[in-house]
Formats: sequence, C-alpha cells, structure tokens
Amino acid sequence: MDAEHRQLTELDVLSPAVATILRDGPPGRYAELVVTAPATPETKLRLGQLQPKDLLAVPIQDMESAMAMLAGLWLWFDDLESSHRIAQDIASPTGCFWHAIMHRREGDFSNARYWYARCQAHRVNHLLGAVTAAVVGNAPPDARITHLVAGEWDGSAFASFVESIYRHPKDPRRPIAVHLQQAEWRALFHHCALAAAGSPLE
Repeated sequence: MDAEHRQLTELDVLSPAVATILRDGPPGRYAELVVTAPATPETKLRLGQLQPKDLLAVPIQDMESAMAMLAGLWLWFDDLESSHRIAQDIASPTGCFWHAIMHRREGDFSNARYWYARCQAHRVNHLLGAVTAAVVGNAPPDARITHLVAGEWDGSAFASFVESIYRHPKDPRRPIAVHLQQAEWRALFHHCALAAAGSPLE
C-alpha cells in the first residue's frame, strides 16, 4: 500500500470496517483507466452489506456526504453501475464529481466532461493542484501532463488525456495517468468522509 493510501485508511473518522475494506480489498483496484471487467463477487458482497451508518467511527452529520462515500467505494472497486446508481441521486457538486469520474472510467468521455463542468468550483479541485504536481514528480516533461498539474485540477482535461491514451497499454504516460486518477479518488473520498463527519475541508 502506498503512503498516501495508508494515510487515507488511517483517517480517524473512518469506521474499522471501511478502513479494512480499503486496506485488504482485492488487488489491482482502481488500476484500470477504463473498466472492462465486472466487479468481483467478493466486492459486491462486502460493499453490498454497507449502510451509511457503517462508514464512520463517529456519528454522521451529513447524510448526503455519507452516500457520496458509498458511491466512491463502489467506484474504487470498479463497480460502475452501483456507483452510478448512488451518484446520480446526489445533486451537489460532490455528486457531479463522482458522476464525472464514473463516466470517464466507463469510457464515456464526453459525458464525463459534461459532469466535470458542473463541479468546476469544487473545493477538491483547488486542493488537488499541489497533490497532482507531487504525483507527477520527476516524470519526463509532457505538455498535456504539465497542463494537468499547473494550478487547479482540471477533470475535463484529464478525461481528454485518458481518452487519448487508454487504448495504448504501452504508452509511457499511462502509469502517470493511473496515479493521477488514484490521487483524484483519494482527495474526493477524503473530502466526503470529513464532510460526512461534520468537518468539511476548508
């Protein structure tokens, strides 16, 4: 487990059940830019048993954010349909954000860009700027990657970037794209967990 994800699973507000699922879930999670295989039966069983009340170690203060956490968990384990069912009923910018990611990972890039446009002002986009620059690190210079990490996170631009490379498994930029999508997921899930606990990011 990488340091960033270990930090996420150790968030004080997460319930032991969610921390365990994130730590010990099936290998290869969230490593595909576009999902081509269904979620595992184990995933459906474990996540299907979770209710919003099971997500936090503290009382839920914002039920919509707790539901958004569920949408994110299903997405992390590549069950796009279950994530979509939840996200499409969350009208907030956070719901739009998960909705955008889901469509990007199903390969519906124009729809992803539409939903990203509806959450451009989301707080996570501001925070992701510095995070994604660190993720890219010392990678060889590439104009499209440089654009992605120059300032705030631009989900629409990232969707277009993924669209241009996802069919090319040997593209040297592919590992960077995977790391970026994982950083995006962690930041949004972190935001949802804190908001659900009544301590939203400032």
